[in-house]
Order: sequence, then C-alpha cells, then structure tokens
Amino acid sequence: MAALTILWFRQDLRLADNHALTAAAGEGPVLALYILDDETPGDDRIGGAQRWWLHHSLTAMGKAIAAKGGKLVLRKGKSAQVIRAVADEVGASRIHATRLYEPWWQDADADLADHVDLQLHDGNHLAPPRDILTGSGGRYRIFTPFWRALLDTLPPRDPLPVPRAIDWGDAKSDKLDDWQLLPTRPDWSLGFDLWSPGEDGAKARLKRFLGHVGNYDERRNFPSERGSSELSPHLHFGEISPATIWHALDGQSGRMPFLRELGWRDFAANSMDVFPKIAREQGRSLGLRWRGGKAADDDFHAWTRGRTGYPIVDAGMRQLWTTGWMHNRVRMIAASFLIKHLLIDWRRGERWFWDTLVDADYGNNSVNWQWVAGTGVDASLFTRIMAPLGQSGKFDAGDYIRQWVPELAALHDDVIHDPHGLDAAPADYPEPLIGHREARERALAAYRASR
Repeated sequence: MAALTILWFRQDLRLADNHALTAAAGEGPVLALYILDDETPGDDRIGGAQRWWLHHSLTAMGKAIAAKGGKLVLRKGKSAQVIRAVADEVGASRIHATRLYEPWWQDADADLADHVDLQLHDGNHLAPPRDILTGSGGRYRIFTPFWRALLDTLPPRDPLPVPRAIDWGDAKSDKLDDWQLLPTRPDWSLGFDLWSPGEDGAKARLKRFLGHVGNYDERRNFPSERGSSELSPHLHFGEISPATIWHALDGQSGRMPFLRELGWRDFAANSMDVFPKIAREQGRSLGLRWRGGKAADDDFHAWTRGRTGYPIVDAGMRQLWTTGWMHNRVRMIAASFLIKHLLIDWRRGERWFWDTLVDADYGNNSVNWQWVAGTGVDASLFTRIMAPLGQSGKFDAGDYIRQWVPELAALHDDVIHDPHGLDAAPADYPEPLIGHREARERALAAYRASR
C-alpha cells in the first residue's frame, strides 16, 4: 500500500483548484490537517476578525471533506513541530502544501524541509511571484512594469477540478470550539452575518459579482453602491483561487480593471517576498516626526471608533468595526486621514486593520498602508493629501454615511458631507478633531522639516 501523505491546509481552504490536494490524492491516502499556529507568526498571528472567519471557514471545510468521506484533522501549536509529530503518529513520509510568501510561513517551510519531504505547490496567485522577473533577472519593485510582465504570462492555467476519489487518512483531532475563535463577552461579530465563509460562499460571491463586473470600474469608487467584488476575504483564506476567478470572467466586458486588482494582489505577494519586514520597515524613510503622547492617543482612539467629525471617515471606521470590512475607496480616505490629518504613524493603522479586517492580508495590508503614507518603494507622494469632505461629495457617499453614522441620517445630500462646515451637525455628532486646512498645513510643514 502507498504511504500516507499529509495535506497541510493553510490559506488554501478549498477543494477545487488545489494543486497540493490533487498531488497528494494522486499518491495514495491523504491526511487533511489544519494547524492553528500562533507561535510561528509571532506578532503577526491572526487578529480577532480573521479568527471569526477562520472558525466558520474550517467548519465549512470540515463539512466538505466529510461529504467526500474524510475528516479534517485540527491541531494547535507551532507548525513545524506539530507536523513532525503528526507524521510520526501516522507514519507519513511526505507533506504537501500550498506555497505561501509570508515571512513566517517561509521560515516554517525551511524548518520543515530539513526534517521531512515537503512538497510545495503554487496556486494562490495568478502566477508564482518569483517567476515574474525583469529583463536582467531581478525582482520588480514597481507595480506597472510588474503588471505588464505578469500579463505576458497570462491567462493562468485552467482550474483543477476536485479529485474524483480521495482515500482519506485519520488521526486524533482537536475540537474546533475548544479553540475559542469566536468572540464572546461581548460578541462584536453580530454585523458579520453578511458573510458566508467557505468555498460555497466564495462561489456565491463570485456569481453575484459576475452580474455587474462590466460596471466595476465605474462603480467601485462609490461606497453607497456594492460595486466591488467583496471577494477579498475569500481570496485571503484561499477559499477560491485567482485562476478560478480569472477564467470565470473570461469574455466579460469591462473585466480588465478588476483583473488588474488581482494583479495588485500578486504584486503585494511579490513585495512581501522581497521585503519580508514590509509591515514595519519603510521602503522609503521620510524622516517624519509622528505625533505621540496622550493627544495623539486620544485622536487614534477617536479614529478607531469613527468619532473624528469627518462623516466619510467615521462611516468607514464604523463599517469596519461592525462588519470586519471597509469599502476600498474609504480605506484610502481613512488611512490618509490618520497619517496626514492626524500625523500618526501608519504602522498603528496597519495594526488596527490587521486585527479588525476579515481580509487582513500581510502583503496587501502593508503595501496599501505604505502606498498611502508615501513610504513604500511604489507609493503615492506624502504631499498628496486626500480631502475627506471633497472625496465624500465627489463619490456620492451620502447614503453610505446615513447607513453607518445614524446621527447624520436625517441630513440631506447638500450638507451631509460637511455638516459642521455648513452648520448642520446635530448635537450628538463630534466636532472635527482638526480642520482640513489646518491639518494640511501641519502635514506639509512636518514634511518640509523632514527634508
């Protein structure tokens, strides 16, 4: 009989188009294993919102494997140690897994490769980021030439079907509820019910998006509309592959702006592979003196709670707290406000998003924060200071604000974007933490001083 192999699930919680699963199933009996590892990532262990998603995604994965006659084995601990222990328990000689580019997973892979036969498979990106090279064989650091080079390798290969027959192995398993991934006392996830984690939920979300992908480029910047795909958490947890999405959109009019966003996701993976400390070390040091002390801490707290006095910023931060997600245009506005209006280090915002976003991705989160801050290798200029009040009106955010800032729900469109400036703010809505002109002048002065 063929020896048992271990299929190590990580951020690839799907059965379809899973190259590691297909390879393992083709060799013989497969032990499906997921490890909750808070040790290897260290300070980058997953945050509260991701834990909520993970609980439900593992529940869905367990049911999908059970429907095919198998069992998802759950263990907790340091991945390299747990896998070696499980391999000894079941007599496994080979491990199959999907290749990941987060620095802690690369460390775990290197550790394991010294002790077991670890087979890594690509499949979580349109193309392996290490295959997208410059003419001189180097790695790209700027998105636009990276995207052009990536396009030359596309379309991606056809998605793989779920293996027709899988011989599943077995081992003792933790109980998912014992991991206590869900919030209690209080349960802050009541607004997360708009999500359906798992492979079926990802397929349903893609099907919905197919109905309006043609309007994506026009609608994606308007937070009052559901113009975005809302696929980001499914992609982060690997419940659907980028290749599956690419081929589902084949022939759809207007699809390229969205496919470019998939390319940006590949670029973020490339960036964290080239710069492993991208969440902490700036690609370009501006030498800015960030605000600190109690006043800055109070402003940061107000920002996290959506109490800045800027309606579109507050709507976004409350949407994030309630649903674990924020509209992409509003993410940029909220990030710019923290960095440039409040002069607070972007890394504090990155950590807040890491804990509160269901789609918190090490590459995307870090690259996007550094892009807004002007500290990334490929980034907007720090001197590009977004005007929240103008952005709100430009992108018709009135209904979005009414949904998430109920104090302003009765205001008309002509005043809702700037209720304080137009003397229309209700008594229970906070005053702006700082005026836009004052904030702009302070940020530019700080930038000049840093030069």
